[in-house]
Amino acid sequence: MSSLRSLLEDADFTRLSLKKTLTLHYKVLAKINGCTCWLIVDTGASTSCINLDEAENLKMQFSESEIKATGAGASDLQTQISEGNALKLGAWKRTNMSFIVMDLSHVNAGLAQAGEDPIIGILGADVLKQARAVIDYGRNCMYFKM
Repeated sequence: MSSLRSLLEDADFTRLSLKKTLTLHYKVLAKINGCTCWLIVDTGASTSCINLDEAENLKMQFSESEIKATGAGASDLQTQISEGNALKLGAWKRTNMSFIVMDLSHVNAGLAQAGEDPIIGILGADVLKQARAVIDYGRNCMYFKM
C-alpha cells in the first residue's frame, strides 16, 4: 500500500511543511513579491488576504474595493484589492495573483492573546483550490499540484 506522500509526489504534487500555532491553526511560509512571510491556512476563507499594515512591505499596489469582508470575530470590514502579485509556496509559484487587502488586527489580537506571533495574511480557498491542495493533518503538511 502506497503512502499519501508517495502517491501525491508521483502525481506531481509538491510537499509544503505546515507549522501548528499555539491557537492550533496552521501557518505556511510564503514569499509574496519576493518577501518572506507567514500566512495562516484557512480553508474557510473564500479569498486570500493580506493585512493592510503589511501590504506596502510586500511591495503590493492596491486600490479601493466595494467588497465588504466578514469573518470570525469581525464583519463589514473595508477591503482593497491588490492584483498582479507573485506568490511562492515552496516550489509552487504563480504570478498575477490577487489578494484582498484589509485590516487583520482582530486576527492578530486573538493570536497575541494566545502568545502567538502576528501573521501577515491568510491563505484562503481561492489559492488552495487553484493549487489542488491536499492537507495532511497527521503529518503537518500540505501538497500543491505543480
